[in-house]
Amino acid sequence: MTTPASNKRPRVGSADNTTSPTSILDPITPTILQKVEQLKNLYQKATPYPHAVIENFCVDGFLENILNELKHNSKVKFKETDLFRVYQSIDLGNLKDGSELAANMPNLMKLKNAIYSPQYRSFIENIAGLEAGSLTDEVDCAANCHTKGCHLLCHDDVIGTRKVSYIIYLTDAEPEWKDIDGGRLELYEAIAEGDRFVPGALPVKTVLPAFNSMAYFVVEPGVSFHSVQEVFCDRPRLSIQGWYHTKEAPSQIENATLQRLKSTGNGENTEGMFHPMTNEAATADETKEGNGAESEPTLSSEDSMFLGEYINKAYLTEESLKEVRTRFEDESSVKLRHFLNDEWSSKIKAAFTRQDKEDKVGENNPSLDYHVGIDEKWKAVGPAHKQRFLQYQEGSGSALSAKKASSEDVVDVGEYLDHLKQNLFQSSEFGRWIGWLSCLGFPLGYRGKIRRFRPGLDYTVAHYGILTTNAVLDTTLCFCGGEGNQCSFDEETNELIGSDDDAIWESGDVGGFECYIEAVDDDGGAEAEYDEEDDTQLLSVSASFNTLSLVYRDPGTMKFVKYVGSGAPSSRWDIAVEYTVKTDDEHLLPTTDEVD
Repeated sequence: MTTPASNKRPRVGSADNTTSPTSILDPITPTILQKVEQLKNLYQKATPYPHAVIENFCVDGFLENILNELKHNSKVKFKETDLFRVYQSIDLGNLKDGSELAANMPNLMKLKNAIYSPQYRSFIENIAGLEAGSLTDEVDCAANCHTKGCHLLCHDDVIGTRKVSYIIYLTDAEPEWKDIDGGRLELYEAIAEGDRFVPGALPVKTVLPAFNSMAYFVVEPGVSFHSVQEVFCDRPRLSIQGWYHTKEAPSQIENATLQRLKSTGNGENTEGMFHPMTNEAATADETKEGNGAESEPTLSSEDSMFLGEYINKAYLTEESLKEVRTRFEDESSVKLRHFLNDEWSSKIKAAFTRQDKEDKVGENNPSLDYHVGIDEKWKAVGPAHKQRFLQYQEGSGSALSAKKASSEDVVDVGEYLDHLKQNLFQSSEFGRWIGWLSCLGFPLGYRGKIRRFRPGLDYTVAHYGILTTNAVLDTTLCFCGGEGNQCSFDEETNELIGSDDDAIWESGDVGGFECYIEAVDDDGGAEAEYDEEDDTQLLSVSASFNTLSLVYRDPGTMKFVKYVGSGAPSSRWDIAVEYTVKTDDEHLLPTTDEVD
């Protein structure tokens, strides 16, 4: 009878086991298996949490053979969600010995069998400080390809019984992969937030995806926060990425990023409190029940004069008010292009163009500095598993006087946007105007932000903390490179026709669009929340210069701004305000409509 002690697998490289690796470990460089104490040391001392990189992981020539097999025998499937953009290839867990595909990729099969063998699992347990015999023989890995523009946003990898995460890099050996190529593994510090930990807004350490190296770390809720930086170069970032499993899920799994994204508990809301709106100087008719929503849309001469200081006067005529109102009633959303008058739009465009040029971002000019654009006025906002963008600290700049606004003085674009938010979006006149346009009446309250989404860095993610208890009217004024014109679509060439920058934004290829999706309860993982082909997507609003979007959002709808790629023509700047409104149950969210 075997004793319980003898059921444990031997710990490769431990003091009482100095045997050479068996033939199943032939793909792995033999000297690595003798570096247990060195790797364990590096792993335990690493920050922001334990991790390590094994260099020269496979014997010479072996990964080159795998690369050749993958290129000739595998197919890739493009997948994009709010969290990632990637080409997924072979699922090695489903690649069985004896199959035709396995026969065509003998070296890939040898690697899979080696890294999931009892001997190598014992090695991983040892260098990661895990209990002997804790890792199961479950195979969970796949070949992934990140091409230019692909990325994976911050998460902790905690799903089910995952215990150790690893990545074997198959990037080009020559020329050597460099920082400017992107695709780095990004690690985040865990910051205390109440009774749990969340990732900071910015990575604190990165790992270059060097050919023939293996990065690994233990998967832990609220600790193992990481992401994959966008690939900036034209070369593919190939890798075999996977996990080792244990028999049981980790403790405190409720603190995993996937659970946090699906939680509406205390601390999950990233949007802030609503402030009441006062309908000042309203006429007696306008303050009746419905706040004017039931009457014909008209503007007083005082309101028209005030709004005309900012808004394109085409949107202040009775005819346009009726047209926009009709479209909003039909669609529950509308886009108003060329929204601000020429004086305001030209000043703002000059200011953000100057800022992007100074920061050297956009137009395939990626910044390797996560702190670019951050100063006392613009602060990075996290936590990174939910969002990252720069938020203007309202009131941090000097008041924008009429003289300063019209002079040649250099004005921070944030000062212009702050002035518009404080003086236009929070005004009674604007409240009455959107109340008429939306048929929802004068807003009950508001909350809002001034945001900058830097190319190659920033985004928001759909999460349940965004959900509101009552319906809101999302009112977003967007600024970005381009003219803000609607592009047409050429069915013969399958291309958008318009200015280059407008077409780039409208294509969605560089992100920056705001997407509305239905909150669905399922167990499909974070990626199940949004897929460009699934039916939970209700509406997508592309970034467009000087364009105001009005969207009625009910309590069951989430939204996110898709990661802005480094190839975007500029940063996406916006004033994003939510208004609480009196509602009924008849509003839905079909496709957006437009008024030019």
